[in-house]
Order: sequence, then structure tokens, then C-alpha cells
Amino acid sequence: MKKIKILIFTGAGVSAESGVETFRTDSNGLWMNHKVEDVATPQGWKRDREKVLNFYNERRRQLKEVEPNLAHKIIADLEKDFEVDVITQNVDNLHERAGSKNVLHLHGELTKVRSTLDPSLIYDWESNCNIGDRCRKGSQLRPHVTWFGEDLDNEITEKSVKIAGEVDVCIIVGTSMNVAPANLIPHLTKETCLLYYVDPSDNWQPPNSRKSFYTHIKEPATSGMKKVKEELLEIFK
Repeated sequence: MKKIKILIFTGAGVSAESGVETFRTDSNGLWMNHKVEDVATPQGWKRDREKVLNFYNERRRQLKEVEPNLAHKIIADLEKDFEVDVITQNVDNLHERAGSKNVLHLHGELTKVRSTLDPSLIYDWESNCNIGDRCRKGSQLRPHVTWFGEDLDNEITEKSVKIAGEVDVCIIVGTSMNVAPANLIPHLTKETCLLYYVDPSDNWQPPNSRKSFYTHIKEPATSGMKKVKEELLEIFK
């Protein structure tokens, strides 16, 4: 029998329970100590490359000190019973470390860097990236992260749109759904797609036409995903 297809759309709230400092301005995130325009815009990069590199070097170091939490593990475990794709706004690698096989990063990956000259030149990068680290074409390397004012990767966006249009269930976890255009992805699912929103906030509501297919679990990602998994296994047993 064909497996039920599930899209899991994740945000900062999933990684927060692992101790990862987040970019959410409502939760004592990194924005509290760094101006957005200094570390996450092309303009900030032009002004002070070393400052930007140091900022992401620190985040990369922090990532090595944390582990996937129960939410990451439940998401990975769902692959035993369902066909699962994870589309995340997070730049950490905790989904992969938890065992998820199909992960798309809309906003880039912290453990990669890319050329400032040729964005297609992307390198795995676990250590510090410093001034003088260059791509094979001689250009300075930068974080492989989509900054404010930059476009999302076209290939990843197209894959995300295709996935969204084919799934039977969409689970939105740990995101305020305020960051565009990433927040449009769940809206591209079918009208009859089951929608779950796992987040303590009331930040998001689906269109009225989809309310009968919608469930809001007002809990953090770990306890919320446990409930979603139990319900899905009951529905599709």
C-alpha cells in the first residue's frame, strides 16, 4: 500500500529546545545582541566581513555542543510509517543528525560556506571560516545562509513547491509563520490536506476554507510532536 505523504515544515522553535539560540525576536534570540543589519544582510557583509564571519563561526561552534531533541527524533521516526519530507527554515543540521533522510533547507546551512563570486560553489565547512579562505576561483568564502534582502535558492524553492502540492498531511512546527516567502509553502498544499500547527503561540491561522482540516496544538515542539505522531498513527493505522 502506498505510504501517506507528510510535509513537516519547521522553524526556530524546534531547535530552541535543544538549546540553540534562535533568530526569533520574541524569545531572547540572537537579535537581542546583534543588529540584523550587521550580521544578516548583504550590506552588513560589505561593511564588516570579519564581524559577519565571526558571528557565524560562533554559531557553528555552538551547534557542536547541542544534540537533536525529542521533536527532531519523532520527526525522523515518522519515516518508519510514512513518506516524510522536512522543509526547514533552520540552518542547523539537527534534523539530519536525528536521522531524517529528506531535508530541504530554505535559508541555507550553517555547516556549509559558499563563494561570494559564484553561489554554486558550495563547500562543507565544520570549522571557522576566516578572512582569506577562498573558493577555487579565488573569491572569499561566506556563510551559506540566505540573508535578509537575498532571494531563496530557486532549485530548493521549486522542490519545496512540488512536495507541498503532493502531500496528504502538513505539520507546521515551531515557527511564527512570519518570514516570507518561506511561510507560503504550507499554503500550497491541497485543500484536503490535513494541517497541524504545533506552536504555543496563536501566530498563525489557516484560511477559513481549510479550518475543518486544521488542528492547533498549543505546545512546544517536543510534546506537540508526540501528540501529532500518536494521532497520525491512529488515523492511518
